[in-house]
Amino acid sequence: MSDPVSIRRLYGRRQGHKLRQGQSALVEELLPQVSLPESGPLDSAILFGDDRPLEFEIGFGAGEHLAGQAAMRPGHGFIGCEPFLNGVVGALGHVRDGDLKNVRLHMGDALEVLERLPDASLERLYLLHPDPWPKARHAKRRMMNHGPLDIIAAKLKPGCEFRLGTDDPTYCRWSMMIMDQRRDFAWQAKTAQDFLTRPADWPETRYERKARRQGHEVWYFRYIRR
Repeated sequence: MSDPVSIRRLYGRRQGHKLRQGQSALVEELLPQVSLPESGPLDSAILFGDDRPLEFEIGFGAGEHLAGQAAMRPGHGFIGCEPFLNGVVGALGHVRDGDLKNVRLHMGDALEVLERLPDASLERLYLLHPDPWPKARHAKRRMMNHGPLDIIAAKLKPGCEFRLGTDDPTYCRWSMMIMDQRRDFAWQAKTAQDFLTRPADWPETRYERKARRQGHEVWYFRYIRR
C-alpha cells in the first residue's frame, strides 16, 4: 500500500498566464464567498446550511464538468479542489454565469479536504484526466495509488460511485492494475463500449475535447463502492 502522505506535495505551477482585470475581480469578490473554511471539520450543514447529498471533484481543471454536474443536480452540494489559480478562475466564471449556489471551491490539496469530511459522506467522487506522471520513477505521485484510494473509499457511501477519466494509455493501464488489486470497488463495465463511451451525465471538458482532437482515445471508468 502507498502511504497517503506520498501524494501530498503539489507538483507543477500554481499559476499560468497573468489574470485579466475581470478574472482578478472574481478571485477577490466571488472566491471568498464560495471557498471552504480553512480548517475544521466539514459536512453538508457547514458548507450549505442543510442536509444534502455531497459530491466531490479532485482537480477540476477549468470547472466545466463540476459546473455541469452542479447544474444537473441543484439539490446536491458540490466540492471542487484544484491547486492551480487559473483553473479556479475558470470555475468561478462558471459559478457566476450559472448562478450556482451549490458549489464550494478549494485551491489546494484535495486529500486534505477529503480527510476533513465524515466517512461515508459522499455520493460521488470524480477524478478526471489527472496528471499521468508517465515516468516509472514518478508513479508514486499518481493519484491512482492505494494511499489516496483508501481515503476515497472511506469517504464514499457504500453503493455510491467513483468516476475516473483519462486519455493517457499508461495511466489507463496503471489504474486498471491498481483497481484490480482492491476489493472495496466494483468496476461497472460489462463490455468495452462501457468504458469507451462517455455517459450522458458526464459533461465533456475542454481537456477531453483537446485529447480527441489530438487523436487520443478517452476512457471512462465507473466504480461502485462495495
